[in-house]
Amino acid sequence: MSIPASAAAGLVTLAEGAEHGGNHASLNPYFVGGGAFVVLLLLLLVTTRFNRDR
Repeated sequence: MSIPASAAAGLVTLAEGAEHGGNHASLNPYFVGGGAFVVLLLLLLVTTRFNRDR
């Protein structure tokens, strides 16, 4: 099985870009970490509110 030359060239270009770290300027680590923290707090809240002793 072989892929067309244009697809291979596109994959090579994609791989070359990945070796430079691949960081996106739009992803703010404080925003992502804060969002994950809020989601975990909400999960903790839901878990503790609906935990009923039997």
